[in-house]
Amino acid sequence: MYSEQMWQNAKKKCRLNDADIALAKRLGLTSQSLIKNIPSKNEPWNAPVSVWLYEMDAKQQKKTPQRQKRRSRQDTSEN
Repeated sequence: MYSEQMWQNAKKKCRLNDADIALAKRLGLTSQSLIKNIPSKNEPWNAPVSVWLYEMDAKQQKKTPQRQKRRSRQDTSEN
């Protein structure tokens, strides 16, 4: 399958494991976006793709309770 080949290619180029690939899919990323975010040697300040994925996941996990609080406040103010 073409899509699976793309994911396998991204896994190899980005040096990711199966859990990292599953996380990327859960975050809604594409295999091409992972490959595009590989830091070049001229960008030593950029994190590797696996670190970048986990930072994005942590940021999203932090936002989820905040969104739920905001929604519950809106629901109570409407009533």
